[in-house]
Amino acid sequence: MLRAAHAPLTIEDVELYAPGPGRVRVRIAASGVCHSDLSLIDGSMPQPMPAVLGHEGAGVVTELGPGVTSPVVGEHVILSWIAPCRACAACLRGQPTLCERGMDHAFAGPYATANGDPVMAALGTATFAEETVVPATAAIPIPHDFPLALASLVGCGVVTGVGAVVNTAAVRPGETVAIVGCGGVGLAAVQGARLSGASRVIAVDRVAAKLGMAKANGATDTVDASEVDAVAAVRDLVPGGTDHALEVVGSSATILAAYGMARRGGAVTIVGAGRFDDQVTFPVLGLMVDSKRVQGSVYGAADPARDFPRMLALHRSGRLDLERLVTRRIALDDVNDAFRAMTAGEVARSVIVFD
Repeated sequence: MLRAAHAPLTIEDVELYAPGPGRVRVRIAASGVCHSDLSLIDGSMPQPMPAVLGHEGAGVVTELGPGVTSPVVGEHVILSWIAPCRACAACLRGQPTLCERGMDHAFAGPYATANGDPVMAALGTATFAEETVVPATAAIPIPHDFPLALASLVGCGVVTGVGAVVNTAAVRPGETVAIVGCGGVGLAAVQGARLSGASRVIAVDRVAAKLGMAKANGATDTVDASEVDAVAAVRDLVPGGTDHALEVVGSSATILAAYGMARRGGAVTIVGAGRFDDQVTFPVLGLMVDSKRVQGSVYGAADPARDFPRMLALHRSGRLDLERLVTRRIALDDVNDAFRAMTAGEVARSVIVFD
């Protein structure tokens, strides 16, 4: 439970509301610890409190609300923090992650109580708990025999990172890619670039351990931004700049660095979730003269119902390695240390395992 910004999470009992129309109750088997959760703790992203955090989870459906026909009780699911309505303009043009109603459940009010206090579900998901209640459309069925600890990663980090490369940037075989930020999402993007057939995958970070992880996940080159000018170093590796630069940190400084790494006519894809008050500024003439494409990427521009199963299939075929993205399997009591390890750059992902 998060009861105040900048405070440690506390372990408390909550009483879930019964699943209402169109909602399901899910027993959580595993939940990844994502940097976006840290952004809620430190106030970078607003969150009404008290709240249960966690949005990268997988588990088993235990109860259906009125009107739900899918998923069914006993089905294994990955949770999506976007629940597309399938009827708005964005959904109808094939962009369900931009759904006009997709985040309604995250702001619909409390989903539980604790000692009489109404409790919010962060991002409408609340996977740092043994059970949760979510919209049925946010519970994506998966094969029963797929390990739920690995499946949980697909619910945010994997689909965000891989999808940013494959769907948003649409990296083609032979192209060059720089990835700025090698946390869990950045490492998934490294795997996505390798999957796409990029000829050069340059990983950039300020923490040496993360660069080692990037190499293990498929980076062909690494740049330690704490030691060198990262933009100059990338341009030394690829004269003129890379075809693609992906920013997976969420700060104006790293966005500008990624912009500088991309070649004229190249693409800059912003994946990192930053602060609302952090502004980035580009020279107007340079935007025209260099003809670079600057674009955001929400949730890897994915369709959860389509892309979650695809990610599992890619893992099974050996083209994605979800196991390599897990550094530690932990208990719920270790969640605060997981954030410490994340901040220190010790882990790609910590995964809370309930089963």
